[in-house]
Amino acid sequence: MTITTPTSVTRTVAEQLDQKGERSPRARKRLEKRAGGRKSFGMFLVIVPFLVLVFLFSYFPLYGWIYSLYDYKPALGLEGSEFVGLQWFQLLVSSPTQMAQIGQVLLNTLAISFLGILTSILPLAFAVFLNEVRTKWFRNAVQTLTTLPNFISWVLVYMIAFSLFSSSGLVNNVLTDFGVITAPIKFLDTSDNIWLVMTLWSIWKGLGWGAIIYLAAISGIDPSMYESARIDGAGRFQTMWYITVPALMPTYLVLLLLSVANLLNNGMEQYFVFQNAFNMQWIQVLDLYVYNIGMTGNSLSMATAIGMLKSIISVILLFTVNGIAKRVRGEAIV
Repeated sequence: MTITTPTSVTRTVAEQLDQKGERSPRARKRLEKRAGGRKSFGMFLVIVPFLVLVFLFSYFPLYGWIYSLYDYKPALGLEGSEFVGLQWFQLLVSSPTQMAQIGQVLLNTLAISFLGILTSILPLAFAVFLNEVRTKWFRNAVQTLTTLPNFISWVLVYMIAFSLFSSSGLVNNVLTDFGVITAPIKFLDTSDNIWLVMTLWSIWKGLGWGAIIYLAAISGIDPSMYESARIDGAGRFQTMWYITVPALMPTYLVLLLLSVANLLNNGMEQYFVFQNAFNMQWIQVLDLYVYNIGMTGNSLSMATAIGMLKSIISVILLFTVNGIAKRVRGEAIV
């Protein structure tokens, strides 16, 4: 005689539902959780190579900060070099000459960075106007031609600048042939407006590349908004001003905040190739200064100390800007 209990009846019903392809909510939730876990683990495996690259190129080099605690001599190696502790950091603040030089370097760095921030609106404006070009082949041609300079190295950019603006360059030859000038103008061998000149070269090189992210954001705007605006009688400039620009502002603000956080990071390639004895004082930014001290001045420990301080200040700026963004916009970038 078989006694049927409520529990066995429930189990039997659940087994019948499983056989029909219908599962209980608890079992379904368990399967969905298991499937979600497998999917999350698969996505994690996809990003593992990138995490390894970030570790190798961003975090592993931080071990080199130890050189700032030694009087490092390449011929002797780290083990044969004298341990000096915080001597290089003390030298930075104790030497008036060193402080004056660093002050000038920081002035150059901040001036060029602020000019870059002031002109950061140009890629957005370029993307907005380029999006309004109706002729597809012409729009693609302009976008391609303005993006190509981004892939040209600064060495080649300087070769172009030298062939055009040197004392024997094309511009001086044309002006001399037409009788406009009698002596060549030294466009490259001067410190006049050097900050503005460097900013203009950066704009020329990065304008098209910087506009790509805004063009991608424009493609995500709902077309029905433009149709509604045209039905209401809005013209082309009105749709640009009241629909396109507001839709791009969140992207612009995020990039602007990241630019502020990177005030001290100008890079060195551009300024390294354009530097000479006439403009060295005004073109030397912090990254170039670190390179010149380490490679030209043969003081790798001092260069490491300055680079270490620059990295720490950049991190502080990043978290400061992140806090301001969270208070003002209610959203953080980190």
